Amino acid sequence: MQMAIFRSRTWLSRAFSSLPSNLLRVCVVGSGPAGFYTAEKMLKAHPKAEVDILDRLPTPFGLVRSGVAPDHPETKIVINQFTRVAKNDRCMFLGNVNLGLSVSLKELRDLYHVVVLAYGAESDRVLGVPGEDLEGIHSAREFVWWYNGHPDCRNLAPDLQTTDTAVILGQGNVALDVARILLRSTAELATTDIASHALGALEKSSIRKVYLVGRRGPVQAACTAKELREILGIKDLYINIQDVDLQKSPMDEEEMRTSRIQKRVYELLSKAATSSPVSPTTGQRELHFVFFRKPDRFLESEKRNGKVAAVHFEKTTLKVDSGRQVAVGTGEYEDIESGLVLKSIGYKSIPVDGLPFDQHRGVVPNSRGRVLQTTSGDLLLLEEGLYVCGWLKRGPTGIVATNLYCAEETVVSIMEDLTQGPLVSTSTLSKPGREGLLELLDNRKVTVFPFSTWEKIDAEEKQQGSLKHKPREKLSSWQELLKVGSE
Repeated sequence: MQMAIFRSRTWLSRAFSSLPSNLLRVCVVGSGPAGFYTAEKMLKAHPKAEVDILDRLPTPFGLVRSGVAPDHPETKIVINQFTRVAKNDRCMFLGNVNLGLSVSLKELRDLYHVVVLAYGAESDRVLGVPGEDLEGIHSAREFVWWYNGHPDCRNLAPDLQTTDTAVILGQGNVALDVARILLRSTAELATTDIASHALGALEKSSIRKVYLVGRRGPVQAACTAKELREILGIKDLYINIQDVDLQKSPMDEEEMRTSRIQKRVYELLSKAATSSPVSPTTGQRELHFVFFRKPDRFLESEKRNGKVAAVHFEKTTLKVDSGRQVAVGTGEYEDIESGLVLKSIGYKSIPVDGLPFDQHRGVVPNSRGRVLQTTSGDLLLLEEGLYVCGWLKRGPTGIVATNLYCAEETVVSIMEDLTQGPLVSTSTLSKPGREGLLELLDNRKVTVFPFSTWEKIDAEEKQQGSLKHKPREKLSSWQELLKVGSE
């Protein structure tokens, strides 16, 4: 498909004819919260900074668009702030530009004075237990991307019809999001921006029981009170929590004394356990919180080769290790039958050529956002002009707002390096920046989607959504996005 988006030499010459030559050229890779907050802080900190935000998708906003649950519209309001950043005269969004394919990291570093990598985590941690590749087992990330209309997971097709039970491994906020989407009324979901293919599948779903399984106890549950309160508040939902799991040790009591969040989560779980009826009513949907279990292996169906039928769990107990309670196996086992398993055990970042990367932690080695080439004793060798922000910097933790403070720290490091560090001399040299990048992409016949193209997609989604009384009807395939973007 030939598209005339940023494929014009006339456009290039017109776009740059009035720009001063002494601009600080900054490239931010990734248009999620970390990327946009970094761009915003950079524009405010340096009056001559020109910031380009790249993303491999045609659409901006990262996990705000593809990660935040559809029934959490208030969290997505930050898009308004990011839109103002994108429309700043010194900022440009360049979608459909894939780092490592469209352009290399080395090329970006040659084109720009400063490169900030903020592309997040687009892969998953693995358990490494037998049967993990059986059909019916997905990562929570894939499932979230599926119901949020991410084009990479449009065709995931999780099996919601041949089983009545789903097992979710993990008890963090993402796990609770996934459970809530499976259990919530589709009539309520129909008024959100959930992808239409996901809504259709959920309307036909046979899932009636969801097990949220954690290695440790309720005091160590990784969710927040807000998320927990929301799922416990689902109408006509039977909640099951074993009384024995709620017993607290002296170490549990100490953890609760030092963490208000952990204390509140435990109190909510305890209240739900005592207020819930002994058994569910006929047809009632069920949510089971299962603690002190770790997956040992996945069991294959005897009726359907290659399909998961159950999870074989080892019971655990807590042991103090380096001042922290960790789960250790007891040698006792039990099975939970399920034809759908969702692993919510953590996202993982992906390295690119030329980037130092800690494979064990899944992050880029850095000091306050400065990428480290190597460490030798007390000596830190920096990758000049290369920085990180967000999950690539600190790991997949925190909420949207966490990236604000993360970006502030990285931008402070950049400004220090510009005034008294390694960038003092190099920042005065002329760099091709945006003009050079667009020429390179034009030569490679890469179709670049500017923010104005996103606005066309945005308008189309909202128009289609209004016909269904939804905030938007997401275009969820690459073909749809490219088609509307090129019109």
